[in-house]
Amino acid sequence: MRVDAGLARLLGMSRTVVAGLAEDGRVEVDGRAAGKSDRLVAGAWLQVSLPEPEAPTTISAPAEVVNGLTVLHADDEIVVVDKPVGVAAHPSPGWTGPTVVGGLAALGYRVSTSGSEERQGIVHRLDVGTTGVMVVATSEHAYTVMKRAFKERTVSKRYHAVAQGHPDPSSGTIDAPIDRHPKHDYRFAVVAGGKPSVTHYDTIEAFRAASLLDVRLETGRTHQIRVHLSALRHPCVGDLAYGADPTLAKRLKLERQWLHAHALGFEHPGDGRWVEYVSPYPADLARALDLLRE
Repeated sequence: MRVDAGLARLLGMSRTVVAGLAEDGRVEVDGRAAGKSDRLVAGAWLQVSLPEPEAPTTISAPAEVVNGLTVLHADDEIVVVDKPVGVAAHPSPGWTGPTVVGGLAALGYRVSTSGSEERQGIVHRLDVGTTGVMVVATSEHAYTVMKRAFKERTVSKRYHAVAQGHPDPSSGTIDAPIDRHPKHDYRFAVVAGGKPSVTHYDTIEAFRAASLLDVRLETGRTHQIRVHLSALRHPCVGDLAYGADPTLAKRLKLERQWLHAHALGFEHPGDGRWVEYVSPYPADLARALDLLRE
């Protein structure tokens, strides 16, 4: 592999950061400075000098009213919300928009203090451009129980997606490993040696140009549904980053991928009973469906 690609995987850094290390002369192969495009070969001695870590910066979510953030359920253990488009789950470097954590704080909810500072209470995430149901832990006990449930895959995660064309077969399973795209850091892709990823889908309704799918996630990789449907050559309608047709997206008046976290089911961390919460389609996705049915 190239030095930048290989070191990015070894160190868990982005290729951009690794390329910077190589340019600064901090990467040596067999005692000689290596450029980012040089090749790593078996048996070579690799030495990397990492810079001193920067002082940690505190990332916090200011309490702010988030338009469209709806609380579906709340008790002493959890808060279940219906997340609108354009809202991140938690604060992160470079993100200046609204967050679920900040929206809950504005509504007076106390979330669990477990987890890293910026992700307190967050046991799973939805993309900024993905709407739907999401659960947040409000107690330390719930945080531990829910993190384990997601890790052990005992949570039922059902999404609805509109895919371009008609997947063949109309119901099936996509079992393909996912990792960061080898050329684009902001995207993910099906790659050999990636993390195991399994997606099940069933066709609910077929239109002339697209299909409404019910999607069940067995794993929870970043962008998993978007990547898997793109790999089938049936990307989510409106998902221009993963190969969707911009002409169709414009006709349907979509400015994001047609992907919605429709239902979430799990054993309640308080008493163990099975609970399930459902989110209706937001206005932009419902309008796109109406246009497809015309």
